[in-house]
Amino acid sequence: MTQWVSRMSEHLPVEAKTARAYTLTIWGIALSILVFAIGVVAWALTVGNAQLFKDGVDWVYDVALYGIAAVVFGRDARAEKLAALAIGAVMAVAGLHTLYDLAAKIITPRPIEVWALGFSAASAVVVAVLIVGVLWRFRREDNPVIKATWLSSRNDVISTTGFALVGLIARVAPVRWPEYLFDVVVAGICFQASWAIWRSLRGRPADNAQPADPAVQNKAATGQAGGL
Repeated sequence: MTQWVSRMSEHLPVEAKTARAYTLTIWGIALSILVFAIGVVAWALTVGNAQLFKDGVDWVYDVALYGIAAVVFGRDARAEKLAALAIGAVMAVAGLHTLYDLAAKIITPRPIEVWALGFSAASAVVVAVLIVGVLWRFRREDNPVIKATWLSSRNDVISTTGFALVGLIARVAPVRWPEYLFDVVVAGICFQASWAIWRSLRGRPADNAQPADPAVQNKAATGQAGGL
């Protein structure tokens, strides 16, 4: 995502057909993750599992990030700057949510439930692989937003797999401190991402917006009107 922020002011032409397909794909990803998150949260509430509930809520941040990418695509630099600020805010909220959940776990320790933790780890990897699959067709596009989305999803397959395994091991360890340390690292990564985004925007005038490519702007309007 930082690659996208660092290249906000660049607007490369995108064919209307490709632009519309990309917008629909990103909205499809966001909607699919939202449906999955609702299912996980409902399941967690049914079985009364706090950790599974937190993992389900965490998917909402992915929904927000992909939704912002879909909204900002094809807009001018001012819109992209506002979107970047929104992404920074989302990451900060994710960090605060992680710390809040950590405090709750320390106050009231949770039992180790391998099936729930294993499901969360496995689902994160599966979702990352599926996202790469649906974005594969856009891997050769030069538009910075499209390229950043593709590269981010490609890298997520590797990082998410490793992160999920590390998180699973930390959570099922016979002692609790590895899990608590893992949560602190996750919160730190969220805050670091927020700071990196906001720092990259400092000193950029908000009124020097450059018009996006007309074909992309027309696509964006059509895509949003059509929906999924």
